Amino acid sequence: VGTSWATGSAPGRSIPIGEFFIAQPSTAVADINAALAAGKHLILTPGVYALPQAIHVTAPDTVVLGLGFATLVPQNGNAALQVDDVDGVQIAGLIVDAGPVASPVLMQVGNLPLSGVSHAADPSTLSDVFFRIGGAAAGSAATSLEVDSNNVILDNIWAWRADHGNGVGWSQNPADHGLVVNADDVTALGLAVEHYQKNQVVWNGNGGETI
Repeated sequence: VGTSWATGSAPGRSIPIGEFFIAQPSTAVADINAALAAGKHLILTPGVYALPQAIHVTAPDTVVLGLGFATLVPQNGNAALQVDDVDGVQIAGLIVDAGPVASPVLMQVGNLPLSGVSHAADPSTLSDVFFRIGGAAAGSAATSLEVDSNNVILDNIWAWRADHGNGVGWSQNPADHGLVVNADDVTALGLAVEHYQKNQVVWNGNGGETI
């Protein structure tokens, strides 16, 4: 039927490309984090990003967009992506693979101890974000995704401890939990978690909902 913007602006907001830092797998994490700290949004172009430290989102309303399912792989037992407890961060289109050194968590949204701050007016969202423990290569992480910020919306999350592929075996790709929710009023739509060795999902927060 044609484009949604043919007769005017589509719902949402348009962000000029100049407001984005455009990264490729060879880009240093320090440069990515410096751009984020300076208020830039982030586009991750297709490829595999070997990360010696976490990509760290500190500013509210930051957009992190992966193209072609850009793949993040921590190298030193670090997280791949850490988001501070701020309003309105939007993360979409990423695969996070467990790396060669066991990580306590692959992606953390919010901080511990919990702040108790409500983000109901401007919640953060994770859309089309997938986690793999093994499958591509042997890897390990205790928790794939941890939510420590209130009102986060999870939209199409797949957390998979591999049962086939490369680096697969009870001791080759160990992982405890696919999702741990410590914050309140978190909503998950289209949540898939499978094959973890302890609890698939640990939901400690109040007011949560899965759809």
